Amino acid sequence: MNDMENVGFIGLGSMGHGMMARLVRHGVAVLAYDVDDAARQAATGHGVSLAENVATVGRNCKRIILSLPDGDVVEEVLFGSGAMAAALVPGAIIVDTSTTPAGKSQALAERLATQGVLFLDAPVTGMETRAADGTLTIMVGGDEAAFQAVRPLLEHMGTTVVHMGASGNGQLTKMVNNVLYNVSVAAMAEMLPLAARLGLDPQSIRRVVSSGSGQSFGFDYFSERVLEGRFNEGYPMGKAFKDMLAISAHANAVHAPMPVVSGALQTYRQALAEGYGAEAKGAMIKVWERVLGVDLTGGH
Repeated sequence: MNDMENVGFIGLGSMGHGMMARLVRHGVAVLAYDVDDAARQAATGHGVSLAENVATVGRNCKRIILSLPDGDVVEEVLFGSGAMAAALVPGAIIVDTSTTPAGKSQALAERLATQGVLFLDAPVTGMETRAADGTLTIMVGGDEAAFQAVRPLLEHMGTTVVHMGASGNGQLTKMVNNVLYNVSVAAMAEMLPLAARLGLDPQSIRRVVSSGSGQSFGFDYFSERVLEGRFNEGYPMGKAFKDMLAISAHANAVHAPMPVVSGALQTYRQALAEGYGAEAKGAMIKVWERVLGVDLTGGH
């Protein structure tokens, strides 16, 4: 294999599969790997080549995209038993689309730089459908020249691709975006039960807000689902809570007050205390249903 012609892709889950497929659709030769056999087999339907392990990807590709569950898995793939980093050639560029803590991204970039390898943190936002459609938003931190080198690949996967500056800034940007989303869901969970307590029809409220000035993606996505009692669609609340804690730590470091985020944080904490952490964020509405004595979700 010619390492200048092949792009490595590690992590073929729900998001990674869609992103990988977009590269193939645009004529990119992809050498892929995933620990899950079913994920590997699904990828073959798109015509990708499969690697026997992550080190094989490292030896054969100078542009490698990671789509992994979290920063710990990213570190394991690079420096753990997989030992991909040891197989990388100088000048290689690693693009981490996973959600990795900003500090870890910076540390990985510094560690790889000692062997002449560039590391970009490039988390994405958007659902699985946007990964499949190639309409993700991708925010990138790290070396400007490295970003420009892989930008065509990123533009195959996303319609909004923004270089945010230094290493770690992509992850910080995603954290800010996620917290704004989380706050909007907490507000939805608080306001819909209040509307019901005031005698308003929640479905009618949803129709008005979704077309009015109070509209947000968080409200639109979750209000429909919670009013139908669907709490298994979306990122688990317990994992989303990590973004709330992370931004609190960053704000504390610069002595920044966050009254709105702090208020939303209390709803998250109460929902987690009541055992809803494995459900989607919309399950926060159950807290306010109980407090206000209303039932919008049919007792789910």
